Amino acid sequence: MRFAMLVYETPEAFASRANEDPDPYRAAWRVYYQAMVEAGVHVGGDPLDLPHTGATVRITGGKRHVQDGPYADTKEQLAGVAILELASLDAAVAWAARCPAAAAGAVEVRPLAPAAKRGITGGE
Repeated sequence: MRFAMLVYETPEAFASRANEDPDPYRAAWRVYYQAMVEAGVHVGGDPLDLPHTGATVRITGGKRHVQDGPYADTKEQLAGVAILELASLDAAVAWAARCPAAAAGAVEVRPLAPAAKRGITGGE
């Protein structure tokens, strides 16, 4: 079963990405990523760029509305996504608990929906 692991980080965690000096948070991420790879559960994923570099798009009344940056003004913002192949939601929660972002931000795990994908793609 595949799960999306949605990683939410604080603005401070995002800012640490620009730091070229050795960073304990980034080092923890390297160890965590390597553990997922070695366990054979990491399918894919990537960190996201800073929230202000993106846009939120909505269609209202047939018109496109684009807002710079994230829509919600929250403490944590979506920082990345990983796809994991695991046996159960309990296993996904266990991996999420090991994620460095869980200590300061939040990590959401959600099963992927292959039946919905087949409905959209026509069976691919």
